[in-house]
Amino acid sequence: MPTQTFIPQTTITFPEITLNTRDAHKLRGYFGELFRDFSPLLHNHLQGNDESVDSVRFRYAYPLVQYKVLRQVPTLVGFGEGAELLTQLFLQVSGLTIDGKYVPVHTKQIRCEQVPIGMADELIAYRFVTVWMALNQANYNDYRRYSETEQSSQLKRVFTSQMLATFRAFGLWLVPHDRLMVHLSLEERATQFKNQRMVAFSGRFLVNSILPDGLGLGKGVSRGFGSIERCITSDQRRPMRGSMG
Repeated sequence: MPTQTFIPQTTITFPEITLNTRDAHKLRGYFGELFRDFSPLLHNHLQGNDESVDSVRFRYAYPLVQYKVLRQVPTLVGFGEGAELLTQLFLQVSGLTIDGKYVPVHTKQIRCEQVPIGMADELIAYRFVTVWMALNQANYNDYRRYSETEQSSQLKRVFTSQMLATFRAFGLWLVPHDRLMVHLSLEERATQFKNQRMVAFSGRFLVNSILPDGLGLGKGVSRGFGSIERCITSDQRRPMRGSMG
């Protein structure tokens, strides 16, 4: 089984439109409805045999189309099949409707590329551009009663599990002698998700993996949470303090 591969990535940005980071779910709602019948990858809903609300099921696989606001710029990112979909739809986007207000699109940019993903022979530093939602309700309760050391260990386990799930989405499986090495340097943050107050995390991490800029990790990926980018700094190859494992 391969432990590194190349995947298609399409990134669409609307540089003349300014939104808040929390507005990413509004992008998802707008485009998901606009292209509702085009592909379930755009909204992660699978329609049943009838048109009733009860027949709608959710697609629980890794989201291949992700809606983000990165540094106030509305951004759509597609991977694999999602990359092809966004390329097909690019010319059809002439405006956005956010909070009932139509905003014409005068300028839009698209970047199509083949990007590597998978295991690496070195530790690489990344940062979360948007907050990482690591926890669900069940493991959040555990997190709150843990000591600081136990919390760190739990977050590392969750992060590793999410990384492996993301790899599997692109056909990557670790072989027996492969091992993810992870170090997290995070700060706790509060955020809103589906009108609920949630704990999330900002910061950086080191991992022996190569990941494309714009990839999302954790919960709420399709709504822009957990977006990452590689740190391009002079200390990129210098390990952070802390234990690896």
